[in-house]
Amino acid sequence: MSEKVLLSGNEAIAEAAIRAGCTAYFGYPITPQNELIAYMAKHMLAKDRVFIQAESEVAAINMVYGASCAGARAMTSSSGPGLSLKQEGISYGAGADVPMVIANVVRGGPGLGNIAPAQSDYFQSTRGGGHGDYYCIVLAPKSVQECADLTYLAFDLADTYRMPVLVLADGMIGQMMEGVVLPPEKATDKLPSRDWTAGKMGERSPSSDGRRQARHITSINLVPPALEAITIARFERYEAVKAAEVRFEELGCEDADLVLVAYGTSARVCLGARMLAEKEGIKLGIFRPITLWPFPYQELAKIAAGGKPFLSVEMSLGQLIEDIKLSVYEAVAAGGSAAGVCSAAVVCSAADVKIHLLGHCGGIIPTEEEVFAEAKKILGK
Repeated sequence: MSEKVLLSGNEAIAEAAIRAGCTAYFGYPITPQNELIAYMAKHMLAKDRVFIQAESEVAAINMVYGASCAGARAMTSSSGPGLSLKQEGISYGAGADVPMVIANVVRGGPGLGNIAPAQSDYFQSTRGGGHGDYYCIVLAPKSVQECADLTYLAFDLADTYRMPVLVLADGMIGQMMEGVVLPPEKATDKLPSRDWTAGKMGERSPSSDGRRQARHITSINLVPPALEAITIARFERYEAVKAAEVRFEELGCEDADLVLVAYGTSARVCLGARMLAEKEGIKLGIFRPITLWPFPYQELAKIAAGGKPFLSVEMSLGQLIEDIKLSVYEAVAAGGSAAGVCSAAVVCSAADVKIHLLGHCGGIIPTEEEVFAEAKKILGK
C-alpha cells in the first residue's frame, strides 16, 4: 500500500490536480482556499507547467476557457463571491462544451459573508450558477482523502463528457489536515486525445483556397432552432452522465428509525451522531450524496419508499432538502409500478414521508450532540 502523507484538503486538491495531468492553473486569492493557490504556485512552476495569478476571478475563469480550448487540462479554484464572479465563464464553458475543473471551498454568504465554512453554494453549484440551460458535474468530498480522489476523477469526467466539473468542499474540509494516499501521476503526453481543440488546427485539411481551416470554439449561436438543437443534444449527454456517474454512500438505512441526509462536513458530524444514538439503542441511518449533480434521486427514493423520516443536516438553510423532497416525489411517482422503487405492499405517498431540516448558516457547523438531540425529538424519544 502506498505511504500516506499529511496534507490539508486544499493541498490534496492541488496535488491531485497535478497528478491528474493539470497543465495550466489560473486563480485569484480568496480565503479559505489560499493554500490551494499557494501550493499550485510552488509546484506547477517547479514542473514547468503554467501557473498564473490572474488580475481577477473573471480573468482566471476565462484563462481556463482559453487554455482548455488550446488543449490544456486546466483548472481554477475560489470561494464564495469569487465563484460568483466565475459563473459567466463557467456558463460559456458549458455552452461551448469545454472541459474545465473548478474547486469551490465554500465560505459563509451571501455577499462577502465571512471566511468560515458553509455549504450555502449548493443551489449555485447544482442548478447551473450562470445563465442558460446547463449543468455541471458536482463532486462533494467529506475527507482530505476524497479531496484527492474526487479531484483526480474530476479531470477525467471533464474530458469524457466535455463539461465543467466542480469539486465542492466546504471551508472545514479545505483547511483540515489528514493522512492521504495519493493517486499515481499521469504523464502529460498520455492524457486523453482532444481532437476538437484549437491546438489541433494544423492537423485539419486545408480549405479550397489552400488556407488552414480555422476551428472556432464558441458558445454563441444566433439561430434559435440551431441553439435549441445543440442544447437538446447536450441534455442527452447529461442523461448519459446520470446513468453512469451517480455516486453515494449509504450506512444503516435499511433498518433505521430515522435517515440523516448530509454531505461534506455535515456527513462527518452525522457519523458522530449515529455513534451517540447506538449507545441508546436508536438506529440512525446516513445517506451521503457524493455527486450532488447528478443527485442520487432513485437511490434515495428507494429508502423513501419505506416511509422512513428524513433529517437533512446541512450548513445552509434548506438547499439540500430540496433534492430530498424531489427524491420523495420520485418514490411517489414510481409507486406501485413493477419498474418503480415502491412495492405494492408499501403505502408510498408524500404525506407518509416526513422530511425535517437541521440547518445552520454563516459559518456555524452543527454538532454531533445537536444532531442527535434533533433526531430524538423527531422520534419522540
